[in-house]
Amino acid sequence: MGKLDNKTAVVTGAASGMGKAIAILFAQEGANVIVADLKQNDIDVVVDEITKAGGKATGVICNVSCENDIKNMIDTAVSKYRTVDVLVNNAGVMDDFMPVDQVSNDLWDHVMGVNINGPFYACRLAVPIMLKQGSGSIINIASVGGLFGSRAGTAYSASKHAVVGLTKNIGFMYAQKGIRCNAIAPGGVNTNIGKGMVPNKFGYERCTIGGASMPRMGEVDEIARTALFLASNDSSFVNGTVLTADGGWTAY
Repeated sequence: MGKLDNKTAVVTGAASGMGKAIAILFAQEGANVIVADLKQNDIDVVVDEITKAGGKATGVICNVSCENDIKNMIDTAVSKYRTVDVLVNNAGVMDDFMPVDQVSNDLWDHVMGVNINGPFYACRLAVPIMLKQGSGSIINIASVGGLFGSRAGTAYSASKHAVVGLTKNIGFMYAQKGIRCNAIAPGGVNTNIGKGMVPNKFGYERCTIGGASMPRMGEVDEIARTALFLASNDSSFVNGTVLTADGGWTAY
């Protein structure tokens, strides 16, 4: 038996990187998976990989900064699999290490829209479903940039600090209702999140002065296994907290 047998899991940003690894692992553990991301072709690749391996998955195009897209994603989970047991708010964007004096309104709105508005919209819709069934696990992908001010630019750091606050509030609010909400704060992980990035020189230099203290980069499968722990009953007494997965980087 899998750790998520007969559970329905919604994963955003699921067509690449950590989200893809989470979606595939959850399906291997028995979950029905909603694979949500921006591009249909990329979504189809993940759904195809899951179904060919005997799992169950449904793809949904979703820009998480768009409330209507989030509603369609959750509605699809309910119509296809009747419920939402696990929600993984993984989709995220970086901010080119921009310091506050060089952050445009467009950059700020984009980063906040994806990194915090998206999780907020999804949690707001998933919680009533979980309340009705008396159970549920929400996993927000934060960052060590949500714990310290020295890992990214202003917008990214602010958005991930907000994700931590959202996580702790939801975890506390619904602790007696069968709903758990936790965050994972990854350190450096080998993903494509930095693809196309044009780092601000000043911001990048400031944010990388401690880079030599990083023991190593993480792999997406390591984050996926962390997410599985938080999604399953193995973490039944873990709630409203941030699980740092950084190989010991922030212990320095």
